[in-house]
Amino acid sequence: MKMKMKFALSGLAAGIALAAFASSAQAQERWTMTSTWPDSIDLIQIDRHWVELVNKIAGDELQIEFRAGGTLMPGTEVFDATETGSIEAAGDWPGYWAGRNPAFSPLATTTMLFNAVDYLNWIQQWGGWDLYQEIYGQYDMVYLPYGITNNESGFMGRTPIESLADLDGKRLRLSGRDQGRVLEQLGGSQVTLAGGEIYQAVERGVVDGAEFSTPGVDYNAGFAEVVEYWSVPGWHQSASVFGVMINRDAWDALSEETQEKLKIAADATMAWSIAWSERGSTEGTERFIDAGVTINQLSDEDLERIQEITNEVILRGACEHPDHAKVYHSMIGYLEHYATWRDISAPFNMSRTMDNLPSLEEIEACL
Repeated sequence: MKMKMKFALSGLAAGIALAAFASSAQAQERWTMTSTWPDSIDLIQIDRHWVELVNKIAGDELQIEFRAGGTLMPGTEVFDATETGSIEAAGDWPGYWAGRNPAFSPLATTTMLFNAVDYLNWIQQWGGWDLYQEIYGQYDMVYLPYGITNNESGFMGRTPIESLADLDGKRLRLSGRDQGRVLEQLGGSQVTLAGGEIYQAVERGVVDGAEFSTPGVDYNAGFAEVVEYWSVPGWHQSASVFGVMINRDAWDALSEETQEKLKIAADATMAWSIAWSERGSTEGTERFIDAGVTINQLSDEDLERIQEITNEVILRGACEHPDHAKVYHSMIGYLEHYATWRDISAPFNMSRTMDNLPSLEEIEACL
C-alpha cells in the first residue's frame, strides 16, 4: 500500500512539474522587432536600450529579437508591417506617419513649443499617454513612448543662415508636416530625405542645408565633414519623442504582468534617453566647433516671428483635422496649467515660459 502511495505521489509530482514546464514554455512569447533606424544612425541606441531591458526583466515571459532598420524591410514599411502583424513591434518616430493622420506630427515633435521636460511631464501626468494610445489605436497598435531628445541641432550646410532673411529661396532637408508649413511661410522649401541620404545631398549641393537630429547624432553621421555653417537654435524641433509600435494582438497575448514590465522598461529608457542625448549633444557640439564649423545664432526677433507663424500653422492644422486639434489642445492646456508653478519657480524651473501661444478657445473652435 505504501509503495502504491509512493508511486502515486511521485507520478503526481512529475505531472505537476511537467504541467508547470509546459505552461512556462507556452507563456514565453517570441517577438520580432525592427526600427526605422539603421545601425549607422545613433538613435537606434534608444530602441536597443529598451529591448535589452525587456529581455532582462521579462525574459521568462517574452524574448524580443531585434533587427536594425533596413535589414527586414525599408524603414518606411515598418508601420504597415506592425499594423498587419507581419512583425510584432517596431521602433519609430511618430512624425513619419503624419501623412496618415496629422496628429502624429505633434506626437513626434513640435515647432517652438515643448522641450524634453515638457514632453516627459505631458506624457506621464497630463494626458499625453492616452493620446498616443488613441491615435495609434486607430491602426490596431499599442504605443509605448520610450525616448525623448531635447532641442535638435538646427540647419547645417555650406551656406550661412544668419537670419530669417537667409531662408528665402533655400532648399532645406526638413522632417515634419507642421515644420514644413512653417518653413514655407519663411520663404524656404522643404525637401524630404531619409537620414542616410543627407550627407551626400549636402556634399553635392542637392540641398542648401539640412537638419536631422541632435548634435551628437549629427556628428556621428559625419556631417562635420561636409558642412561649414550651423544655424541655431533648432526651432523646427524643440524636442522629439520616440517609441515602439506594438501589434494589438501581440500585446493582448501578453499577461498583464508582462505588459506592465514593458511599460516599466519604457519609462526607464525614457529617463535614460534624455541624459544620453544631452551628453551626446554636448560632446557633439564640442566636436563641430573643433572641426571649424561656424555657428550662427538667430535673434530674439527672428524667433518671435517664427513663433507667430507657428501659432498660425497650429490653428490651421487644428481646423483641418480633429485629432490634430485634440493633441495641440492638450499640449497648450498643459503649458497653461503648469505655468502656475513653472513661472514662480524660475530660474530653477524645468520648462519653457511662453507668453505668445494660440488660446485654448481658438483651438476648441476647431474641434
